[in-house]
Amino acid sequence: MKELLKEILACEICKKHLPLGPRPVVTGHKKSKIVIIGQAPGTKVHASGIPWDDASGKELRRWLGISVESFYTTENIAIVPMGFCYPGRGKSGDLPPRPECAPQWHAPLIESMPNIQLTLLIGMYSQGYYLGRKAKKTLTETVMNYQEYLPKYLPLPHPSPRNRFWLTKNPWFEKEVIPQLQKTVKSLVGS
Repeated sequence: MKELLKEILACEICKKHLPLGPRPVVTGHKKSKIVIIGQAPGTKVHASGIPWDDASGKELRRWLGISVESFYTTENIAIVPMGFCYPGRGKSGDLPPRPECAPQWHAPLIESMPNIQLTLLIGMYSQGYYLGRKAKKTLTETVMNYQEYLPKYLPLPHPSPRNRFWLTKNPWFEKEVIPQLQKTVKSLVGS
């Protein structure tokens, strides 16, 4: 596992497409129980090198019901985004994750973590990649039908502050999905 992570951290496969250059942000441990598969690091995470080191991460930890310390304990949680490096900015926000990362690195990473009991699929990119045809037509439908994917996967919207409108429009998420998520996380890693 250590050698694989070292190889990933040195990756430059899509260097020519990265406006800030390569800086892969990924964590994992052979004992990890939960893997979080999000989109790609933003500029703040690119600068710090710490995954979910931003407002989205704070909200995600609230959703999970765990401390910062527990979140960053790799024996508990692995963080494997769809794209490991900041992809750049587009017209309406950050660009999609680079398409090279997941096919190149996800399978060897997941295989190196045999204790994974829950995979959190945050956003449409990870849901499309991992659920394939089982994903619904929209992110809302996929998240609403989260029980179909348990116990292996739990699809979530992105916890970005920009997603407040979605969260306000879908109060069932806080009432139904978050308690299920917290219960599952607590059973796997404590609080």
